[in-house]
Amino acid sequence: MSTFFSQAFIGLVLSLGAVEYYHRTKKPASQIISVAGDDDTNSTTASSSSSGNAAVQEEGSESNKTRSIQFSRFQQMYVLVYLLMNGADWLQGPYVYALYESYGYKQADIATLFLCGFLSSMIAGTFIGAIADKYGRRFMCIVFGICYSLSALTKLSPDFTILMTGRFLAGIATSLLYSSFEAWMVHEHNARGFNPTQLSNTFTIATFGNGIAAIVSGLVAGFFADRWGYVSPFMLSLVCLMVGTVVVAYTWSENYGDASIDVQSTFQNAWTTLKSDRRVLILGMVQSLFEAAMYTFIFMWTPALQEEYKLGLPFGTIFASFMVSMMIGSSLYDISINHHYSPEQIGRFIYMTATVSFLVPYLTTSTAAIFISFLIFEICCGMYYPCQGTLRGKYIPGNSRAAIMNFFRVGLNFLVVVVLLKVSELAYGIVFLICAAWLGIACVLHTLFIANQHQTPTR
Repeated sequence: MSTFFSQAFIGLVLSLGAVEYYHRTKKPASQIISVAGDDDTNSTTASSSSSGNAAVQEEGSESNKTRSIQFSRFQQMYVLVYLLMNGADWLQGPYVYALYESYGYKQADIATLFLCGFLSSMIAGTFIGAIADKYGRRFMCIVFGICYSLSALTKLSPDFTILMTGRFLAGIATSLLYSSFEAWMVHEHNARGFNPTQLSNTFTIATFGNGIAAIVSGLVAGFFADRWGYVSPFMLSLVCLMVGTVVVAYTWSENYGDASIDVQSTFQNAWTTLKSDRRVLILGMVQSLFEAAMYTFIFMWTPALQEEYKLGLPFGTIFASFMVSMMIGSSLYDISINHHYSPEQIGRFIYMTATVSFLVPYLTTSTAAIFISFLIFEICCGMYYPCQGTLRGKYIPGNSRAAIMNFFRVGLNFLVVVVLLKVSELAYGIVFLICAAWLGIACVLHTLFIANQHQTPTR
């Protein structure tokens, strides 16, 4: 069976190479026709226009080139920080449970620590976004770096209270990681006048790069853990967090939601938007359901695969396979956009496919079938992140973006906490059936979202 996982990984890498080759070398016929038509038009125009018009065209071409360079620099600056911060998170993730266990804590104690993190993230999500909109997204990105750095430092101590404090800080940091950074980027993208369609490209690159960062982080963390113990990946993560925080502090400009109103008013504006704009509410519900299923999957994939496979799972190979699958999904999303499918259309495909994939662990105990279904779900995750990010950028108003995004996280954290509290009483197949139900509801809600999409987005 170990050979099966290795062969699956090789097949995924080859598939990723094929998808990327197609992505980089092939263009839809409509784009080719469009380019040819533009060339013919330009030729006709050039032969009939005056030298003055040619000068204007040349000036316009130089202006477009300058804007393209400005956008590339902006995109690279954001993606660099995004990968540093997420890379720090990936370095810690595989060894949190193992570190707690090495300190002598039992499963019940470890579950309590994890629950603390989810609860703090859920509670912080109700107000921390409003603080970011009021006092600045860049400022809160720096706060993230500080909180997560302090959380990493708590791993040096085996004291339960200190570790609990670390989980509390990590929960707050998680709320900031998945709201303030994106809110800053989307606001800056719009404020600098970049093409709205380029927003999808930034999300796609960030998601694809995140897959690479996860694989590299996993390998590096394993190397450090084998030589210097389970706490060493956390110290390496601390370095990434410090570097990323310094880059944010010295290279990012500040932006706000509405700095002229107080935090309570920002909170109220976000809540009013959720109540008055049906699209934003549905978008948030879909996000909560999908990501609740995703976080539950993170806890459940190991016991699901171990149920029949008793010889010891090749965790490194499986984790790398998941990340390669996510990268495939990211590329497939970009290919779909290039072929003129809208994010709204792609979203429906994602949720339908994800629902089916999570029915498999309920219907069979075959390790191979379950593993393949998990790979399909990871492909859906790779498509989901740029798709959902683009939709948030399009429909969520900028004056309370971070606050609204954190409201979304309250729901998902609540669902995950409920499942974790009962997980010891449920068979893994039942847990995945619950997740499939969440995803099915998300698919229905997304269909309703599509029906309401033609309203003018609130900015």
